[in-house]
Amino acid sequence: MTGEEIDHLLEKLDLRQKVRLLTGASNWRTHAEPAIGLRALTLSDGPAGVRGEAWDERDTSLVLPSPTALAAAWDEELATELGGLLAAEARRKGVDVLLAPTLNLHRSPLGGRHFECFSEDPLLTGRTGAALVRGVQAGGVAATPKHFVANDAETDRLTVDVRVDERTLREVYLAPFEAAVEAGAWAVMSAYNQVNGVTMAAGPLLDRPLKSEWGFDGLVVSDWGAVRSLLDTARSGQDLAMPGPEGPWAGGLLAAVEAGLVPVERIDDKVRRLLRLAARVGALGDPRPGWRPAASPSARRGLLRRAVAAGTVLLRNDGDLLPLDPARLRSVAVIGAHATAVRIQGGGSAEVFPASVVTPLDGITEALDGSAEVTYSPGLAPSGLPRPLDRTWTRDPRSGEPGVLVRLLDSAGAELHAEHRLSGRIVEPARVAGARTVEIRALIRPERTGLWTLSVGGWGPMSLSVDGRTLLTGTFPLDSDDPTRVHVAPPYRSVRAELTAGQEVEVVARRGLDPGTGIATLLAAAPPEGDAATALAAAVAAARDADAAVVVVGTTEESESEGRDRDTLALPGGQDELVRAVVLANPRTVVIVNAGGPVTLPWHTQVPALLLAWFPGQEAGHGLADVLFGRAEPGGRLPTTWAAAQEDVPVLRTRPEHGRLPYDEGPHIGYRAWLRSAAAPAYWFGHGLGYTSWSYEAMDAPDTVTAGEPFEVRIRLRNTGGRRGREVVQLYLAGPGAAAERPVRRLVGYAAVSADPGEEAVAVVQVDGRAPAHWSAERHRWETEPGDLVLLGGRSAGDLPVGATVRLSDSGTALTRGDHGERSPLML
Repeated sequence: MTGEEIDHLLEKLDLRQKVRLLTGASNWRTHAEPAIGLRALTLSDGPAGVRGEAWDERDTSLVLPSPTALAAAWDEELATELGGLLAAEARRKGVDVLLAPTLNLHRSPLGGRHFECFSEDPLLTGRTGAALVRGVQAGGVAATPKHFVANDAETDRLTVDVRVDERTLREVYLAPFEAAVEAGAWAVMSAYNQVNGVTMAAGPLLDRPLKSEWGFDGLVVSDWGAVRSLLDTARSGQDLAMPGPEGPWAGGLLAAVEAGLVPVERIDDKVRRLLRLAARVGALGDPRPGWRPAASPSARRGLLRRAVAAGTVLLRNDGDLLPLDPARLRSVAVIGAHATAVRIQGGGSAEVFPASVVTPLDGITEALDGSAEVTYSPGLAPSGLPRPLDRTWTRDPRSGEPGVLVRLLDSAGAELHAEHRLSGRIVEPARVAGARTVEIRALIRPERTGLWTLSVGGWGPMSLSVDGRTLLTGTFPLDSDDPTRVHVAPPYRSVRAELTAGQEVEVVARRGLDPGTGIATLLAAAPPEGDAATALAAAVAAARDADAAVVVVGTTEESESEGRDRDTLALPGGQDELVRAVVLANPRTVVIVNAGGPVTLPWHTQVPALLLAWFPGQEAGHGLADVLFGRAEPGGRLPTTWAAAQEDVPVLRTRPEHGRLPYDEGPHIGYRAWLRSAAAPAYWFGHGLGYTSWSYEAMDAPDTVTAGEPFEVRIRLRNTGGRRGREVVQLYLAGPGAAAERPVRRLVGYAAVSADPGEEAVAVVQVDGRAPAHWSAERHRWETEPGDLVLLGGRSAGDLPVGATVRLSDSGTALTRGDHGERSPLML
């Protein structure tokens, strides 16, 4: 639809109709306007899957590897392909706008939402995010890069004031969003936080650089509940306030415009952008175009399986223990609770519900079926932490089916609605008029005798009973305004009860639906805490008796989730001790780390083979088995530097003081900060091994390049190992830096090559013309300094065996971005 056609539709709307369109109609939908053929737009969380409008475990979705795993693949074609898969999922669920990708950076490894962000580097984040945007939007669904901008930690995320200088904003934190806009993103989400004293929903950055300088013609949607005031946000580049139907704009924007406090032109621009987005996704005028049908279920699972291997990082492989040869194995011991309770995704608003999950134990067992015996030992006693009831060990007392019974009751306790559910975690119970209480009821048959922990989660009046005996009752007032804590993961209130193995009991949790306390209700349980020494001894015995051991360790929902930052990088719950004990018992031990972000591994040099699986999605077990047994090469390279010890991390702080979080380190985050630090990391950004070896032979670069003009660098390398492999060749730039302090070196390009044993390969790395430039805060533009550029190439930020020096000439111009991603000169 042309701009002229959109303007014609805009003329048909009166001011009341226009204003109504700018606040959501519900939690996940915008308003329709039949007068101009506009249907409601449906939005949904991502980025590792498409949940749709309902938070219901019965409405399943494909679960992709976490964004950290996707960035670890350093593979834009794969990112685009997975974006297409997300688009097909969105269309299947009637979703028009996917709230992804997350383009915030790994500034501190303590950031609680690392799993949802790509990397610590703006170039890798920008290229990966742009590729995902292209894939999603090629399928007719809008991508929504978020959270614009500097929303890089979770502590006080609704109100924190990030203090960051203009140069750092431009060179580091805004750069991935600029790449996404150049890729054609149709929407952008503004963040909760403030930047330099101004909340992002009212921030000037929405106008410049986003809309004016970068030429972004899409819609700026707020994070949910981020529009908390009227005039400042309405006058800003914020376009759509979500959710609805209540909110500051719904309550006062019409009157503010009529009083002349908000320009009508601002309203028209916001509505115009909404209509443009609607036209792009097929919600305005003509029906949605017929997009290519989704791939077959087997093809979709195959893509997810391939993505697991592509993002898995082989950190160590002493003695070439990996890949394991199934023909030489008679027995394999699989150890660790994460081998059966694998974390496939991070917790929080992006969570989706898979139809099935292939655990590491499942994948290994299937891969070795008929050739080797597989034994399993958790190695750790039960943690005692409550987990929502699930259908594997509970029954609905009314139907007898696996799962729970959920009832909605009126003020007198009479049943208004009842339904069978599969989980004790009911984030969104049915909406029924007159409902005053949510009840979750289940029959539990304990597998162990002892003191069980039983828990109810939510806010307001709550109770919990066992076989009619009330064990907990009280009113628990809301103590947070964080939407994740209120609406997705409210705290547990716990009691203990003596239960007998095999003896079924009925457990009932109730919570009152008091206004303003949310509606999420949880019923959870944990078995009695076992004996740690006994569990560890069993794991050691299993490892000692096996030809090889595979230990799976990782983070938990308590240690890594949206809504809170981490206090420690250590693995929780005795897992370090477990690894050390198993390695002593069996020197042929492979350790797999199941975490969304960095953790410290104090035993890493003692382990012969170490794999980083991230949160690998629903095909976790199949993809990891492919890597373990050599069907696929581990394709991943670290998108974030991993520390040997937490105290070594140069940029760690996530907690504000007096409401402010200063980014005093400037552009020096991640490997850039480590290069200025006295300490060395355990594994550098970009590190990762394959199943072959490579020799870097030479770099061919131009003698002279012109400021503002792209150039090409060729790096020759040879596969010196015994099998075909893939190498990610990385190019870093050092200098010039007389006028502005520059990082010691920074990533300016990368390319992957593949070759057979003994074969030479040439990586052709394209370098953007703006790569040597810096942002001048004094003149508010990109500038370059003539001089020598030192280019370094290799396999990580800490291993760069080839180099060249290039002379940068002064063209008399600095590069900026024009409308629609075109480049335009700015005279110096």
